[in-house]
Amino acid sequence: MDHSDVVIVGGGAAGLTVAALLKKHRRAWRISVVEPSATHYYQPGFTIVGGGAFTMAQASRPTRSLMPRGVNWVRSRAARIDPAAMRVHTDDGRELACHHLVVCPGLVNELARVEGLAEALGRDGVTSNYVVESVPYTWQMIDAWRGGRAVFTQPPLPFKCPGAPQKIAYLAADRWRRRGLLERSELHFYTAAAAMFGIPEFARALDKVVQRYGIRAHFAHNLVAVDARRRVATFEHAVGEQKQRVEQEYELLHVSPPESPPAFLRDSQLVNAAGFVEVDHARLQHPRFAHVFALGDACSAPNSKTAAAVRKQAPQLVANLLAHADGRELTGAYDGYGSCPLTTSLSTVMLAEFVYGGKITPTFRMDPFAERRLWWLGKRYGLPALYWQMLRGLEFDIAHAPDKARQFLPA
Repeated sequence: MDHSDVVIVGGGAAGLTVAALLKKHRRAWRISVVEPSATHYYQPGFTIVGGGAFTMAQASRPTRSLMPRGVNWVRSRAARIDPAAMRVHTDDGRELACHHLVVCPGLVNELARVEGLAEALGRDGVTSNYVVESVPYTWQMIDAWRGGRAVFTQPPLPFKCPGAPQKIAYLAADRWRRRGLLERSELHFYTAAAAMFGIPEFARALDKVVQRYGIRAHFAHNLVAVDARRRVATFEHAVGEQKQRVEQEYELLHVSPPESPPAFLRDSQLVNAAGFVEVDHARLQHPRFAHVFALGDACSAPNSKTAAAVRKQAPQLVANLLAHADGRELTGAYDGYGSCPLTTSLSTVMLAEFVYGGKITPTFRMDPFAERRLWWLGKRYGLPALYWQMLRGLEFDIAHAPDKARQFLPA
């Protein structure tokens, strides 16, 4: 049996960041990261890869090159977690014991929940920036476009990066506008939500972007089937307590599939009824198993599931884990911060920043509802650089606060 001071389940953005921070503060500790993937992807970049402004080579690095020095990489999948015994079992038969456990395996795409999607994806006009193998195909379809009907979908929450399903619609529309193809194109955005964004002020600002491109927005529509032979997408439209089926033909269909925590986690004692790891929303500590902490997409904190959230969560979680190990009071408090750089064109971004409760909390004293080239440069160049440094344990922060947005909000 392998014994560690800390076992981290998941070596994505959250797991690697926590491992780097822990190793920085506790060099003598044995830290193990359970992660099967040989390649780490900068997933926030997938939207602009699909839009033709970034490449998969720029959005990927070998996992080995990112694993902190001195950390034990367990290149396997977690198969079972026993939080009472503090054991993690892997799919290749290993048993890992630990004093503290950090759970951050991310979410998995549930293609099977949309009839016909798995078979259709990656060919005949059906693509998704949420599926690694399909991301380059998104750009192939947009680049080869000569006109027709393009359909973009968004599933019910929770899923990773809630702004991404509409971002690619704006990038495609702007690309086609520049090529004189927008007038030959009919664009549809189908979302299970009731508005373009969960925060009303940003929803109103994005409504103007939708109108500018002539995108037809369909609310309360959830994708349930794809018929690749007929090139027809079927949606369930909620009208009160009734649900109606709506068919939509397409030449291009970009799907954001439903997502969920992995099965081994849903079957554990750690999760709530929805399958997410229960945590105190500020401390990120499990309410019943005090030696267990969680962050990232698979934890139950009601924040936007983004890399920006991980950047704020990781230092607070590490501070609390170290305090617990030392017998001190836990003082680290995550406030729910999330950031969504909404790419509204190939040269502009609207930067949405917020904390728990949807309170708008910008980092800079600038109108958060304005589309700016500055934020596009940040999205294209600054944020990728910051991300790779975050994985190496960079601790850098600029305070965000609601007072910075107050003058731009409606009275």
